[in-house]
Amino acid sequence: TGALLCASDCSASGKHSISVTALTSPGNIGQRSVLGCSFEPDIRMDSIAIQWAKEGVAGLVHEFKEGKDHLQEQDPSFQGRTAVFVDQVIGGNASLELRDVQLSDAGSYQCSVTTARGSGAAVLRYRTGAFSMPVMQVEHGSHGEMLQCKAPHWFPRPAVHWMACGDTGEHLPHAANTSYQLNPENITVKVVSLLHNITANATYTCVIENSIAKAVVNIRVTDFSTTKATNLQLVNLNAESVSSSLPACHWMLLLPLYLLSI
Repeated sequence: TGALLCASDCSASGKHSISVTALTSPGNIGQRSVLGCSFEPDIRMDSIAIQWAKEGVAGLVHEFKEGKDHLQEQDPSFQGRTAVFVDQVIGGNASLELRDVQLSDAGSYQCSVTTARGSGAAVLRYRTGAFSMPVMQVEHGSHGEMLQCKAPHWFPRPAVHWMACGDTGEHLPHAANTSYQLNPENITVKVVSLLHNITANATYTCVIENSIAKAVVNIRVTDFSTTKATNLQLVNLNAESVSSSLPACHWMLLLPLYLLSI
């Protein structure tokens, strides 16, 4: 969410404040992320100046003005990792691309924009962590078939939940063992959860979640085949947690953005 601020020289220069809005999603460690910022467009590219700053950091995160980057005052911790979308600036896009996201990138950022019309700024809180899509598959063990739910990168350490229900809607008893293995960079963990004693003609759900994201994978097991569906949701800062009173079997059908594979 964005907060509208006016630069200190607004009244002295006679300029008006312009609307600037910032919004972002959690950053995934090691991946590319976008810190969103938009402003009232100005047709004069050479009059647009964009400045990104982070609370507690001496140098700037990124500066763009007169149609190009000005990185002389950029803090060393962001060197080589930032960019603005140059071809979209004229349309009011001041968003920042942040590459190779670090855990330490979390914090409060300010996006400041000056145009021929005036100046404005917005503040956003950026969170970082790790999240990845889980993969579920049937494993054959000495004590019968079991399901393995595995995801390579999570931080903070997530919780893992299983649900199981038969085709007629009844909840099935289930027991799972979950292990966490620290990855080589000593930050994220690999998650492996095993569900034992699975049966045919049933649907199983593995949920992996932390304060950053929630990943859900379903598998329907029949005598002849398995059908899978996956879903990953980022946790919105302003979203209130909503608990569903629907049975798990029906609740799973409501999840959006299914990627089906057979």
